Amino acid sequence: MNKILVANRGEIALRIMKTIRRMGISTVAVFSEADRHAPHVLFADEAVCLGPAPSNQSYLNGDAIIGYAKQLGVDGIHPGYGFLSENAEFAQKVEDAGINFIGPSPASMRIMGSKLAAKDCVKKYNIPMVPGVDKAIDDIAEAKKVAAKVGYPILIKASAGGGGKGMRVVEKEAEFEEQMQRAISEAMSSFGDGSVFIEKFVSSPRHIEIQVLADKQGNTVHLFERECSIQRRHQKVVEESPSSILTPEIRKQMGDAAVMVAKSCQYIGAGTVEFLMDDKLNFYFLEMNTRLQVEHPVSEYITGLDLVEQQIRVARGESLSFTQEDLKIHGHAIELRVCAEDPLNNFLPSVGKLIRYREPSGDNIRVDAGYVEGMDIPINYDPMIAKLVVHANNRTEAIQLMKTAIAGYHIEGVATTLSFGTFVMNHEAFISGHFDTNFVKQYYSPEKIKDAQREKARIAALVALKYWLASKKEIKMAEPIKSNWKSRLA
Repeated sequence: MNKILVANRGEIALRIMKTIRRMGISTVAVFSEADRHAPHVLFADEAVCLGPAPSNQSYLNGDAIIGYAKQLGVDGIHPGYGFLSENAEFAQKVEDAGINFIGPSPASMRIMGSKLAAKDCVKKYNIPMVPGVDKAIDDIAEAKKVAAKVGYPILIKASAGGGGKGMRVVEKEAEFEEQMQRAISEAMSSFGDGSVFIEKFVSSPRHIEIQVLADKQGNTVHLFERECSIQRRHQKVVEESPSSILTPEIRKQMGDAAVMVAKSCQYIGAGTVEFLMDDKLNFYFLEMNTRLQVEHPVSEYITGLDLVEQQIRVARGESLSFTQEDLKIHGHAIELRVCAEDPLNNFLPSVGKLIRYREPSGDNIRVDAGYVEGMDIPINYDPMIAKLVVHANNRTEAIQLMKTAIAGYHIEGVATTLSFGTFVMNHEAFISGHFDTNFVKQYYSPEKIKDAQREKARIAALVALKYWLASKKEIKMAEPIKSNWKSRLA
């Protein structure tokens, strides 16, 4: 490949382009009118405007993207994550245009894009799955019977869902009908598909995913796990690798299961197999994400591999240059999603201008950012500003380094999740590793961050007072000098 178009924006577009340039390949950026001066646009060798700010008029306009790619002689299109990254129709059109789609085949995307189709695909491999029903249900009466059989609490999930949308937890039968209708409605509005299914709700689960990588020659490996249990509204905020609770035996079992999931759909490229794990360390297949994940840097840190480079090499037909036995875990990595969200107001988006923006720096601190000082955070897109990632010899050192990195990150103009990151890093449940996806519900409240801020301000005031008192002893006012002079005005 001589020229790759990155069909995305923000931090992921810039992160992908950096690897592409390092590989000696030219880059093409696409942008909306709102992103005209964004870092990924300025970094690219060429850039084209797709249209107005709304995604459906810009970043989701697959035909326009392919049209520009053909005009500019592009060899490959990298979709990043979000937008068109898991759109099988777009991937098919890219291939039909004679351009390499840097990702899995459209067929694999179709299978894994439907949770029901994915379950059907992998069940013959005896991979553990959460008890429930493996078919779409839209009849309330039938659904109630299924829920009663599975046993409350149950989870209603959109088959085409993702990001926590089209998902409802039902604790008792009296709530079922209302939550069922809400799930179907949200699934339809979010994905254009109202299909839902029912499964047992695992009350205290860990969310653990396995990174997989496969080439076109049939070689498939896993790059170990990522712990993604610190979430708000079913969306991840903090990720780490490796997990603090997996034994070598369970890690191997989960890795082998993830590889079988990938092989079941003839997967190519980088993908992620997600599992739920209960408090007895039983794990269950959840879904497969057929793209690069936001949290991929933690896997890069512990394996020493550049996943974007591997995606490109696989797309151009190269075999993996390593085997499963070659891969080892090196140290511990943690990622915090730095989002323009207000932890003191239910993590609602916080839009505005970045009046001040200063990133931390230092050994083993990585910031994948999509903004610079002075830019506006638009309301049209995901509110993530950057990914803050650290790597250390062990988990304890990684937590400490993350706290240092957060303290060195200065953002003014919008609220961010940095304070929440500090809260997590200081919390005993996280430090001990005894937490699950209910961490926010169980331990977090805005008042706790406010209390910490007040305490920090109190300590700062005491330090300032101590400094002033010490300085007062050292600095004395000059005494007036007596003189026999008389004023002429007297």
